Amino acid sequence: MKIEIPQSISFSEYTKLPYYPEDILEYFGYKLEKRAIAHEKGEIPPGTTALSERIKAYLPYVSLTSEIGKREFLIAPVLIELALSTQVQIRPEYPVKVSEQLRGSLDYLLTRNKQFIVIEAKDDNLQKGFVQLAVELIAVATAEDKQLLRGAVSIGTVWQFAVLDRENSVLTQDLNLYRVPNDLEEVMQILSGGLE
Repeated sequence: MKIEIPQSISFSEYTKLPYYPEDILEYFGYKLEKRAIAHEKGEIPPGTTALSERIKAYLPYVSLTSEIGKREFLIAPVLIELALSTQVQIRPEYPVKVSEQLRGSLDYLLTRNKQFIVIEAKDDNLQKGFVQLAVELIAVATAEDKQLLRGAVSIGTVWQFAVLDRENSVLTQDLNLYRVPNDLEEVMQILSGGLE
């Protein structure tokens, strides 16, 4: 289906468009696949169990009604623990501009060994967050000339991963959802594995 996307639009504005993710991806020349992804898994950072217990302990006392709250109390602690053990660089609010239709700020860009992972934080809607993540992955893959790029969308307590295969013009949305703090070890393994 042919869709019309404004000539000038930021990443976050894609969540307001009335189109399905498949149609937006097709506009940029990509196909959407939805399936379970067999992620390459890395090491579990040593502080993961302690972090999981800390999150369980403070969750009853933190109001998580905004994207900022989820970013500060659920997503950032995970990324900091990952950085402490893997020396990944965390670049919050990272600006990207490939064109007027591929521009904006990434919530988090993780980099290590010339590998990248894009993290999109959302308030409560994973599907809208996935649309934004998809466009961000296309932009970063284009800007950095990457053939394979990983990303994740998170509402803090739930994470969903994606893989962009630029060579085959396919974006795969993982059907698996990972809960934090319960599945924190797996989230850490997927993040560290994607940066090796």
